[in-house]
Parts: sequence; C-alpha cells; structure tokens
Amino acid sequence: MSRFLSARFADLEAYVPGEQPQDMKYVKLNTNESPFPPAPAVLEAVNRIETGRLNLYPDPEGRVLREKLAAHYGVKPENVFLANGSDELLNFFFMAFCDRERPVAYPAVSYGFYPVYACLYQLPRTEVPLREGFRLEPEDYCGIGKNIVIANPNAPTGRIISTDDIERIVRSNPDHVVMIDEAYIDFGGESCLPLVGKYENLLVCQTFSKFRSLAGGRLGFAIGAPALIEDLDKIRYSINSYNINRLTMAAAVATIENHEYYVNNSRKIQANRACTVAELDRLGFETLPSKANFIFTRSPQVDGGTLYRELKARGVLVRHWDRPEIAGWCRVTIGSREQMDVFLEKVREILREVG
Repeated sequence: MSRFLSARFADLEAYVPGEQPQDMKYVKLNTNESPFPPAPAVLEAVNRIETGRLNLYPDPEGRVLREKLAAHYGVKPENVFLANGSDELLNFFFMAFCDRERPVAYPAVSYGFYPVYACLYQLPRTEVPLREGFRLEPEDYCGIGKNIVIANPNAPTGRIISTDDIERIVRSNPDHVVMIDEAYIDFGGESCLPLVGKYENLLVCQTFSKFRSLAGGRLGFAIGAPALIEDLDKIRYSINSYNINRLTMAAAVATIENHEYYVNNSRKIQANRACTVAELDRLGFETLPSKANFIFTRSPQVDGGTLYRELKARGVLVRHWDRPEIAGWCRVTIGSREQMDVFLEKVREILREVG
C-alpha cells in the first residue's frame, strides 16, 4: 500500500471474492452462481432500444422496477430499496444504522463482508459464535441490544433458522435494526418478508445474483418499513444516485415477469443438491443440511485444503477458507447435473489416490 492511505485502514482486511482464473476452462462451483442463463425474455429486454439509450442516465428512483418488486411481494413501492448488488445494500446498512453508540452483531462464521464493513467503519462489533454443528442459536441474539445482520440460509454453512426464530430476534430488539440477508432463500427456505409489515426495525435483503441468474447485472434489494427505506435512500443519494444502470433495470423487470422460469430452475438445483449429498454420503463425507444453492462438506480421508487444490488441478473450482474452525470443509456450489457429475467423478479419483 502507499504511504498516503489513511492510518485508519491499516488493519483493514479486504473481502476476498471467489477466484475467477482464466488459465483453463473450469467447472465453476465456487461462487454460487446459477448454472442456468437468464430467461429468454430477459435477453430480449436488453435490446437495441435500451442500449441506444445508454447516453442517458437511468431513472435514479428505479420507479418501474420498484413497482414490479412491490407488486410481486405484496408491498408498496415505498417499502422497496434498490442497490448495486446486495453487497452495496449491506454497505449502506452499516453506514446508515451502525456507529459507536449502535454497535453491530453477526455470526462469527458467516458472509465475509460483515466483518469487512464493520472494520471499514471502525464499529464496535460482536461476532456471535455458532453452536455445535455450525448451528445458529436464536437465543444468542434475543435482547442483545445491538443492530444485527444474519444470513438466512447462512453462508458458507447453508443452515437455516425458522421465521418464528427470526421474529423472536426482531421482537426482542425493538430499538435496533435487524437485517436478514436472504441471498439464498429461494432454494428451499421460507422468507421472513411477511414480518416486514409487523416490525419497523426489520430489513429483508435479497439479490438477483443467485436464484434469478443475474450475477453479472449486479442488483440487490431490500424490503422494510418506509422510514428505513428513506434512511437508505438518503445515504444512496449522498454517494451514488444512479447506482442501478439502465440495462440491469430492464433485465430485472423481465426477470420478475418470468418468475416461473426461475422457480423451475430452483427445483432442478434442489434436486441436484439432494443427489450430490446422497452420493457424498455414500463416499463417507459429512455434509451439513442446506437450504441454499451450495453445500458445506468434508471428508475424513482428505482435508479441505487438499481437496480444494486437487479438484482445481482437475478443472473443478470449489471454495475453501484457511480459518481454523472451517479449514477442514469446502463449500460446493450446486450446478447443473452434468457439472455435479464431473465434480463427483473427480472426488472419486482423489479418494482413490489418497486411499
């Protein structure tokens, strides 16, 4: 780093995204992308007319898209906030609601951007340990007296807590904002969005990157009480009022209008998840129960780092972290049936070699 970087960032450890190597063709099971392309209507929506308008700024309010999302989820447009991916939304949450008087709490093993933002803004923070089996215990958050961020399903574990558990957490912290990050909720989980109308302190965050096959479009959204949305918009207008580009908004509207296409894709991913877990079980792996489009798994025969490296050498990318508490595990995105067959074939090769 240069000598000009502010000293307050000296200890900042930046988020490390999943690798995107270009040296060979890989089966990519490391960044939780959908194996399916956007619906055909989405491709048609990003048409010559829209691209011909790229000389003009997009609507800073995203009115058409907000209205579409509001109608889809049974809320009002003033309940909807748009962001350049859910990562930007998380950034705005930490900026808008957290400070030295309002610290933040989140699971100790969860999405890597939570500690990054907490450190970036130099916030008092509590990293709540997971229980045995990487289980999130709702009681650990009830009455904690801090702003809370929980990924549900959690990442990288895939475990989920119930809507009743979330309501207990929200209800017991009435003076603090609770954000539930539902990036993976559409792969078999139950959303807590129906609770938004009951609690002024609940924000529910979702993304178009996973279930909706629009990771390259960069679009996230939150649904919450109008006052919370106003707070987030105040921050957004102070940083980047045109944060959603014209083509992404056109693609997103078409995505919502073709919802059943994505529901069918989710069913395929859930089926592939079940088949993959069953075969890993047969091979002696331990895999956590998952309601996401990925699994968290380990083998008693080969450690997580070795499995990651051996798979990469064979053209399959999965995600591995060196953190001691999860170093034995790998996170594996659930792809197409063909991709999962390749993954399992390479796993069998590795097990034969080590054992």
